[in-house]
Amino acid sequence: MQVYIGYLRVTIRPQATLLFDPCRRCPPGTLDGKATQTMTAVSDQWPDAAGQAAGEDLRALFGQSVAVFASLAGPAHVVESANPAFFAAIGEERARTGVPIAELVPELAGQGFVELLDRVYRTGEPSTGRDARIVLGTGPQARELFFDFTHEPRRDAGGEVTGVRLIGVETTQVKHAQRLMAEHRALVEQIARQVPLAEVLDGMARCIEDLSPHEVLVSVLLADPDGRHLRHGAAPSLPDFYNEAIDGIATGDGVGSCGTAAHRREQVIVTDIATDPFWADFRHLAEPAGLAACWSTPILARDGGLLGTFAMYHRVPRAPQDADLALARVFTDTAALAIERHHIEQAKLAAEASAEAALEELAKAVHAEKWLRAEAEQRATAAAELAAQMRAAAAAQATAAHPERCQLGGATGCDEAVEIKIADPWGDSAWGCTAHVEEALLNVRSVFIADEELSGLAAYLNR
Repeated sequence: MQVYIGYLRVTIRPQATLLFDPCRRCPPGTLDGKATQTMTAVSDQWPDAAGQAAGEDLRALFGQSVAVFASLAGPAHVVESANPAFFAAIGEERARTGVPIAELVPELAGQGFVELLDRVYRTGEPSTGRDARIVLGTGPQARELFFDFTHEPRRDAGGEVTGVRLIGVETTQVKHAQRLMAEHRALVEQIARQVPLAEVLDGMARCIEDLSPHEVLVSVLLADPDGRHLRHGAAPSLPDFYNEAIDGIATGDGVGSCGTAAHRREQVIVTDIATDPFWADFRHLAEPAGLAACWSTPILARDGGLLGTFAMYHRVPRAPQDADLALARVFTDTAALAIERHHIEQAKLAAEASAEAALEELAKAVHAEKWLRAEAEQRATAAAELAAQMRAAAAAQATAAHPERCQLGGATGCDEAVEIKIADPWGDSAWGCTAHVEEALLNVRSVFIADEELSGLAAYLNR
């Protein structure tokens, strides 16, 4: 039997196996059209080879939808038969027939689902819904699912309604695809706007934790420049004591999932921390943190250099499925883009700071050189003025009576001829050679050249 659900043609085959394929009327923007548009838009962000891999990852994440079927009888909508996909959707533990659907799935009360079945049964009019939201389970186990539903009345030979036939295609993955691509686009825009790396990585981790169908705790570690240690990058849901303990962890074979992944440059899957030898030195941290599995993927630069690691932790031992691995690859590439952009910006800022510091030092050197030149010029001017004064004094005092030898030679004496008389304000005066007179004028406080036979205080008072 074939029926149309929205723009999908659904084929119901024996053994309650349901297959679906897009019909020719399926335009872009409908169920599979939306997923195709989303995957194409994202894969276009990578070069050819990487884009092909990205497209495959997105198809692994969102390329499948699940069709469900159930036959309900009577006004109580007793489940007479259903396919495995229906029971998988509501929970395998509820896989039984002969029970009213409201009793089989009590959390449907108040969600409008049973009321819709009542209306179809009462009026005999079929009903079709797009992206109907249903929450199954309660508390931490609650799951949000989306379906395209068709409810058709079942009739007996006389045309009386005897029940409702429920046919649906789960669109949860498409909804998740739309959310994921929106989040991914927002992250790429943040990277382009140069939002701080810590903020980008934290947002990425929270996005994955929200979108993953299973509880997951995300961690991003950043490699030191030498690639020998890993530093905390983002881990919003891991306890602080755990983040602090692994901050600075060494890279090496057998050093947990992340240290090993960084060392090997390849993904490391640890499905059970309690028994895996890689975690022998870290089980005392994992147990109180409630961690039972850890899948770590190295974050590599375009040249193959180590940028960090991207890890997905689980509360129970668990092996990854294809969708999990695809999700890790998609966001590992995003993390690589963010980290490389951060490194480029940091290098740019460092270069700018270095250039600015060099300019400041150059300015200081130019200023100092100008100051020294000015001081040298002042000293040269002062020396020339002093030399002129000494020449004038020597000429003026040439005829004055004076001793034959320099009196300024100190204990060792001086045999040079006397030329100039100097004095101080306290009445002391002496004759000396040109060299010693200049030295005294420069180094002895208040000494000056005497003139007109005056010396000592008289000369000072009459200067």
